Amino acid sequence: MSRPHEQHHPFFPFGNPFRMMSSKGSNLSQRLFSLLNKFEETLAGRLRKLSPKDQDEVLSLSWMKLAMESLCETHNDIKTLITELELPVCDWDEKWIDVYLDISVNLLDICIAFSSEISRLNQGHLLLQCVLHNLDSTSSKQFIKARSSLDGWRQHISSKNPRVESCCTILNKLVESLDLPKVKNSVKGKVLMRAMYGAKVETVFVCSVFAAAFSGSGKKLLNMNVADKYIWAQAFTGLQTSVNGEIRNVFSSERFTVLKELEAVDTSVKKLYPMIQDGVDPIEVEAFQNSVSDLARRAEGLSQGLDLLTKEVDGFFHVVLAGRDTLLGNLRESSTGSDAMLGCKVERVQT
Repeated sequence: MSRPHEQHHPFFPFGNPFRMMSSKGSNLSQRLFSLLNKFEETLAGRLRKLSPKDQDEVLSLSWMKLAMESLCETHNDIKTLITELELPVCDWDEKWIDVYLDISVNLLDICIAFSSEISRLNQGHLLLQCVLHNLDSTSSKQFIKARSSLDGWRQHISSKNPRVESCCTILNKLVESLDLPKVKNSVKGKVLMRAMYGAKVETVFVCSVFAAAFSGSGKKLLNMNVADKYIWAQAFTGLQTSVNGEIRNVFSSERFTVLKELEAVDTSVKKLYPMIQDGVDPIEVEAFQNSVSDLARRAEGLSQGLDLLTKEVDGFFHVVLAGRDTLLGNLRESSTGSDAMLGCKVERVQT
């Protein structure tokens, strides 16, 4: 099987969403064009906002938080677009429903994996607190306890999370689902599918970056080719090039981690460890105290950053879950009518 970042999706499988429209235009076609144009311009703006101003921004927790906020906004825009299109679920093709439900369950699994990893990283903060507590004193007994906690922290941070490792398979499924079903005889459906394509490209990109950062493996990065005809294509290509390029540079340098705040803590740990291993020389007391202060400040920054990122990942989880629940609720309502096929579908997706 080819590696994930070698997969390319250069085309939009269901063609021009306005092909069915009158060449002279109509009130309907102009309204749909305006809705789609607004969605794509907004997406382009979000992608440009995510483009890092310098290399230090790439995979900082603040950038990751911003990326999750962007996904929440884009997925909320999809829900708004569905309403504005006046395209009720009863008018959806069965294949659209299958795609939406499959994608949503995959995204929920990814959110659970990311939340699990963030929680695991935050557990290391307790070990760092033990280190700092023991370094309140300069006795050799306390230093031994501090060294033990530092060893435990590095071992904990270096361990692998099976849930994150499984994200590679889920991401491959999402990449495959970029080829959305063809839409026939529905201009509104074509507009919706085109907008969903943009949302999915951003989602796959952000999730692949998170998976690479949390797993410590550049293999989970994905490269996607997007046709120039989309308003947001240039912004996406620039973002993908800069972020993926910097992440691969970091991995090639064999650093301890690609997460900026975590790397900063590790730098403080490396500086402090020899001091508590060999004992503090009286003339080095000030340098020792400064190192302890640096570790405390960076550890707190890491913990706060992880807490904020947790809230954003949880927020995205609930956005996806709410969209899925709304669709299932509408399907249940449809199943009470004359469409027995949709009724069967509701029973199937609930199992």
